[in-house]
Amino acid sequence: MATTTVCPQDGIAWVTGASSGIGAGLALELQRHGWTVAVTARSAEALERLRQRAVPGAILPMPGDVTDAGRMAEIVAELEERHGGIALAVLNAGVYLPVDGTDPDLAAFHTSFDVNLKGTVNALVPLVAAMRPRRRGQIAIVASVAGYRGLPTSAAYGATKAGLINLAEAMKFDLDRLGIRLQLVSPGFVDTPATKDNPFPMPHLMSVDAAVAELVKGLEAPSGFEITFPKRFTRQLKALRLLPYRLYFPLVARATGWSRKGEPEDDAKE
Repeated sequence: MATTTVCPQDGIAWVTGASSGIGAGLALELQRHGWTVAVTARSAEALERLRQRAVPGAILPMPGDVTDAGRMAEIVAELEERHGGIALAVLNAGVYLPVDGTDPDLAAFHTSFDVNLKGTVNALVPLVAAMRPRRRGQIAIVASVAGYRGLPTSAAYGATKAGLINLAEAMKFDLDRLGIRLQLVSPGFVDTPATKDNPFPMPHLMSVDAAVAELVKGLEAPSGFEITFPKRFTRQLKALRLLPYRLYFPLVARATGWSRKGEPEDDAKE
């Protein structure tokens, strides 16, 4: 069954991870495009501030933690019952917790998996159930270019984003049959609180506004599975996926400065 891009006349939009960064910027931009946008994040106060920045009635705060599967199901049910159904959903909630591979933090892995991967699934499953009877809808899963191949400090974050990429690819086969358009969003480096402390160069760093503009353009495009930006940078990373490991590891170590780090202090003392 052919899938098509939805419009505000088909229902409302839902954005998770909307308290700041790309999520907040996207919600505001979608309402400028005529959408009523339900926004979800843990902070009710942040969502209220976002609502006050928008046209009256255009932003609907729906506080919730994506790690709470029951709450995600409640939000979907309420939006379906009270607001004419969800036509567009952007599953954007996520955390970036850097991991030092010489002293890995178990909590960083658990939190990353719970929020980024399981949290996305908690929203995705009730969404598919709601859209299935209509045979129409559009869902975008926000992953990252960090999921393309392993990068320094991203053992937890990158693993979850690689999982989301595979999830979206696998789900597309069946959602196409239902008439539900599924898209994958793979941003490069965006200037948000999550990236400000990265201990390595961030080439082609984008502003939130520029990233949101690219994301909306991809959502409104009549075709295309992956929305990725900035194109020049993401093409380079896609090319790196083709390299054998014997070339990939030294190249990335040099590019990120990891080749100059030397041995960990504890190991050097032994």
